[in-house]
Amino acid sequence: MSVYLGVDPGATGAFACVLEGRLHWIEDMPNPLHGAIIRDLFDEVGTHYTAAVEDVHSMPGQGVSTTFKFGMNHGIVLGALGALRIPYRLVTPGQWKKAMRVTADKDTARTRAIELWPAQAQLFARKKDHGRAEAALIARWLWEQQTQKAAA
Repeated sequence: MSVYLGVDPGATGAFACVLEGRLHWIEDMPNPLHGAIIRDLFDEVGTHYTAAVEDVHSMPGQGVSTTFKFGMNHGIVLGALGALRIPYRLVTPGQWKKAMRVTADKDTARTRAIELWPAQAQLFARKKDHGRAEAALIARWLWEQQTQKAAA
C-alpha cells in the first residue's frame, strides 16, 4: 500500500498523509521538531511511504530567527526522511499550487482542502490551519503526480 506524505516544514506547517486521494491523517508541525517525532508518525508496518516536501527559501523581510528555525525544520525533515529510507521529492510552492489551483493567499489553500475533503472540513476551519491545508494539498499533488505517471 502506498501512502503519500506532504510536508509544509514551516513553524505553522504540518505533515499530511493521503491514501488513494483521501486524507488519511494530518499532524501539526511539532515544536520543537526532532527526528524521533517524525519516526513515530510512520509506525504503520508494511506501508510504503513517498514524500513531497515544500522547497522554499528565506524571503526578504523575514527575521533571522524565523529563517533559522525554518531552515532547521526543513533540514530535520529531510534528514529524518533519509534515515527512514522514505523517498522524497522537493516541490516548489509554484509547482504544487498551480496544479492544486491555489494562489499565494493562504486562505485559498484552506478553501481548496475543504473542497477536496468536505467531511474533514473542521481540520481546516481556522485561519491558522493554512499549514495543514498546504501539507494536505502537497500530499494530494504527489498522489496525483504518481497516479498520472503510472497511467502513462
